[in-house]
Amino acid sequence: MASVPENNNYSIIIPTYHERDNISPLIERIADAMAGRDYEIVIVDDNSRDGTYDIVKKLSSSYPVRIIVRENERGLGSAVVHGIKNTQGKRVVVMDADLQHPPEVLPSLVGKIEGGADIAVGSRYVPGGGCEGWSRTRKIISAGAGAIAHIFLPSTRNIKDPMSGFFAFRRDIVDPEKLNPIGYKILLEILMEAKSRNVAEVPFTFVSRSAGESKLNARQQIDYLKHIFDLMKRKGELLRFIRFCLVGASGVGVNIGVFALLTRLGGMNESDFLALAIAIEISIITNFTLNDFFTFRDRRSSGCFLLRLLKFNVICLAGAGIQTGVYALLYHGLGIYDLLSDFIGIIVAMIWNYLLNTWITWH
Repeated sequence: MASVPENNNYSIIIPTYHERDNISPLIERIADAMAGRDYEIVIVDDNSRDGTYDIVKKLSSSYPVRIIVRENERGLGSAVVHGIKNTQGKRVVVMDADLQHPPEVLPSLVGKIEGGADIAVGSRYVPGGGCEGWSRTRKIISAGAGAIAHIFLPSTRNIKDPMSGFFAFRRDIVDPEKLNPIGYKILLEILMEAKSRNVAEVPFTFVSRSAGESKLNARQQIDYLKHIFDLMKRKGELLRFIRFCLVGASGVGVNIGVFALLTRLGGMNESDFLALAIAIEISIITNFTLNDFFTFRDRRSSGCFLLRLLKFNVICLAGAGIQTGVYALLYHGLGIYDLLSDFIGIIVAMIWNYLLNTWITWH
């Protein structure tokens, strides 16, 4: 294991695998950007066979850079965790080796930490940020991945780019022993495990790779979904989502029961819209009450009871409209089997209800 310097204020961790063509210009540009600051560069390499190690060793005579080689492990996220455990800088920076994260942004990024932020994120999605040369497909994939994080990990919603791989943080807010990333989105892991979360975002343009091959593939997308699921389990969001779904299922029973009482015992006509409307409204009220006291008990400070009820009511009525619209599109428009069309409509409406209610009613 490489020795661990003790005085560096910044430890810049760069995971690598077959990045020999990018290492020299990267380190030179980092040196220019970090001039005047105390820092080290730690390359965590997954046993590249392209000469990366030799290049770093040569550069170490001129720059504060060292390399840690992992022979039996693979993966960007775990490489970053390995680097954190083998550095002692009071502040940690994480960036890629492929020059898609411009080192010239480092002064702005670390400046946010020096200004009091716990985490500073290089963001593609705040004003001034962007992505150079991305296809429409890649933009859709990136936007979809961010939306998934925002839906199922609500605490990330105030961050425009929780998927970024370019960020800095104070070491004392994270216990590296608790970090257990799956795949390559290590920032999500740190955001969810951080002891404090004063997050600032700095715009940057994600530039096209100048050398080497992209490592983005279908396997990484699957790992990302596994990571989201794992974080949901660890942070209680999976249990919250399950409770929300169970409460929703109970509402179906309430809806049917009230409708039956009104039409069988209450003398109302089965074709009377008023009976259906009353049944729907009572089921919404019971769903809200159960969610307010059980599913979102820890977030009940978000406004008064009646205001939360009003928000929930409006969102769920819109959800009912969405369910009806999806059903009509699939069944009447595309000829899909009616029960399957209805089921898909229910799923879409449920996700709508969960997303909007966690965003607006219980935020």
